[in-house]
Amino acid sequence: MATAAVLQSHDRVEPGSHQLATASYPDTGAISSVDANAVATDWVQSFNHALAGQDPSAVKQLFLQGSCWRDQLGLSWDYHSLYGPDKIVSFLESAPNGTRIHSVKIDNSNTTRKPTVAAVDFKGKVNGVASFLTVETDVGRGRGVVRLLQDTRDGNKWKAFTLFTAMHQLKGHEETVGGNRPHGVDHGGQPGRKNWQERRVATENYEGDLEPTVLILGAGQGGLTAAARLHQLKVPTLIIDKNPRVGDNWRNRYHQLVLHDPVWYDHLPYVPFPSHWPIFTPKDKLAEWFESYARLLELNVWNSATLTDAKWDDQKRQWTVTIARKNANGEEETRTLHPRHVVQATGHSGEMKMPSIKGMDGFKGDRLCHSSQFKGAENIPENQTKRAIIVGCCNSGHDIAQDFYEHGYDVTIVQRSSTYVMSSKNGLEVLLGGLYEEGGPETEDADLMFMSIPNAMLKRMHQDATAEITSRDEALLKGLEKAGFKLDDGPDDAGFFMKYFQRGGGYYIDVGCSQLIIDGKIRIKQGREIEEVKPNGLLFTDGEMLEADEIIFATGYENMRGTARKIFGDELAERVKDVWGFDHEGELRTMWRRTGHPGFWFFGGNLALCRYYSRMLALQIKAMEEGIMKYEDP
Repeated sequence: MATAAVLQSHDRVEPGSHQLATASYPDTGAISSVDANAVATDWVQSFNHALAGQDPSAVKQLFLQGSCWRDQLGLSWDYHSLYGPDKIVSFLESAPNGTRIHSVKIDNSNTTRKPTVAAVDFKGKVNGVASFLTVETDVGRGRGVVRLLQDTRDGNKWKAFTLFTAMHQLKGHEETVGGNRPHGVDHGGQPGRKNWQERRVATENYEGDLEPTVLILGAGQGGLTAAARLHQLKVPTLIIDKNPRVGDNWRNRYHQLVLHDPVWYDHLPYVPFPSHWPIFTPKDKLAEWFESYARLLELNVWNSATLTDAKWDDQKRQWTVTIARKNANGEEETRTLHPRHVVQATGHSGEMKMPSIKGMDGFKGDRLCHSSQFKGAENIPENQTKRAIIVGCCNSGHDIAQDFYEHGYDVTIVQRSSTYVMSSKNGLEVLLGGLYEEGGPETEDADLMFMSIPNAMLKRMHQDATAEITSRDEALLKGLEKAGFKLDDGPDDAGFFMKYFQRGGGYYIDVGCSQLIIDGKIRIKQGREIEEVKPNGLLFTDGEMLEADEIIFATGYENMRGTARKIFGDELAERVKDVWGFDHEGELRTMWRRTGHPGFWFFGGNLALCRYYSRMLALQIKAMEEGIMKYEDP
């Protein structure tokens, strides 16, 4: 029975998280001709009138049954997906000081943003009017997107199917960009003044009485993007990382690693990749970019630095942290600092998940390790044969298997359950096309369009998208099944993104390894657990023995909460909530939002998520520092 439960991998969720419901599309009439601008203008005027009158019942009349208002920091200091008019009204009525969003306006600033007739479904059969919005709140400004459909049950009135609102600025505390950029120099006679380089060194090293307001653990994409956003909001921030150089978290990964996401999806805030950048970025090239990014953005990074002690004072709302580091002169030193916020940006997956199997200590081969410790396959001397087994069947497992094959190894992948597979070409064309592609919308507009789709509705769209990818990949998938590879279509047949959001893994974006499996060049051992690690290989529960010189466990990672426990201890770990997977509203849990422990934040995700949510994290911290928000505020 235990084995059968494991095999249902497409339905597995992070412990304590919720299965995401699937939204449905309303019945709508056909649209022959419509003035999109007039439709959007009429709805916006009615919506603003209802907001101004603090009239939730009037707001209710503007939303379809089955609709959703998704909000990020506009209605409250959290993320919400409010499904259905009744939930929307209940939330607005429960707001202690009334509706925080004061008004919205149609955004006509470019052709992407202006009102237009557009489909709300993947197949293009449910059409309505969509428009970007600008948003005014009590303390900030933001952006949004509304999608309107005709309500056939109410005289074909145009009502919101989805409304998305997100705060992007705090009034009076705007980012130091564009017209708000720094002057760069104070002209005039100032004896003894320091030049930029001297000021930069003093700031980076927190000399004298300088203290960081925010301490970030980890100089990967999470730490760098969060620090970049905080820097533009004038929040003093320090990143520490145990590695000698920024980017080493990518440099030190396996030899052939290349990003599976395309360049248009992976831009970082403020400094996008240049136009000559390859579509798929090699890991060492990305590492060099990270290092340059930290310098260009003037981020304060201490490398070869380790947090050795951290204590939180609930009364002062302040940390006391001790950091051991090697300074720019190569000297060992210990520093004590007092940040008010600590951001754990050590990777959204946490500590490596290494199984404990009988006999592991007795393995006599060349290497047995977790995929995070795998640096690359070795060249085999002529006239010799080596055998490698990779336990785990997602992106890393496939990439490592392909690396071993290319170095002449005899390779077997152990697939214990099932995997969602899509080809890179077809999958990314279907899922990202129209948003993240050459000549596509501006990155910030693409992000807004993607985020404006509530996750339950995204799941419904991706059921159709997954079916389209499966159709395009038919020959590939049939070949894998014939080779004994077990496939699935993700949660409720919703594919890649839903697997990623629901459990953080369980998929492979094919970049060549699938054909090697189909051709029999890489073998599959499917559906059997490992009984024991023998000195010369693996013994399975069905009695089969596979010999190996190297065994790599591509078995994933623990929850970030486990990493927090290791670094900060049980007291903090018991106060914070589990990370990743969906909450009861269909929003991702705990990441980029309050964790349950004041002054402590989790931050991670792929490059696109870090680009987007770094702004949201920075706004929350800035609001607290300026007294605009309290940690306990709803």
